[in-house]
Amino acid sequence: MELNLQTMGAEPSTASVFSVSERVFAAKYNEALIHQVVTAYLAGGRAGTRAQKNRAQVKGSGSKPWRQKGTGRARAGSVTSPLWRGGGITFAAKPTNYSQKLNKKMYQGALRSILSELVRSARLLVIEQFPLKAPKTSALVTQLKAINLSSNVLIVTEEKDENLYLAARNLHQVEVRDARVLDPVCLVKFEKILMTVAALKKIEERLA
Repeated sequence: MELNLQTMGAEPSTASVFSVSERVFAAKYNEALIHQVVTAYLAGGRAGTRAQKNRAQVKGSGSKPWRQKGTGRARAGSVTSPLWRGGGITFAAKPTNYSQKLNKKMYQGALRSILSELVRSARLLVIEQFPLKAPKTSALVTQLKAINLSSNVLIVTEEKDENLYLAARNLHQVEVRDARVLDPVCLVKFEKILMTVAALKKIEERLA
């Protein structure tokens, strides 16, 4: 399979063509699998650490506040009752593990399906390099405008680029990731994916 490659440099961008794996970039679109993987990925990010105390866990006297009859007041058996101020919580929340089982084959299959759909819809742009000499937001904006991009773009590099990362922090809907930590959520989140050749080859090698 052939994929158009946009090369950005001092001169106006020129397009070249190079071959990529059909298994990775021409896979069938599987919406159900993508939904399952994205849902599982987001669920895995939930902390699930909320906790409340029920009447058995609240600190308080275990004795009856007053006798059962003759006081004119409502019956009471414990100061830790949920009816009392400072008492326990009825159906108190417990720490919960929200993670869902997801095997490697499903995860990689979803990534291949997403990448293939990005290629088909012309949302995946590949460039030879994306150099940024200094961590300046203005310099990044200039480079993005040179290839007709402004916002809602994910930049994927082979390794973490500190200058790119720092420059993109002030831009709305612009994010920088390295190929090693690429996930399905960020791929479906952005309108355009700008990827270096080295990053694309690294991903292709991982998913082939």
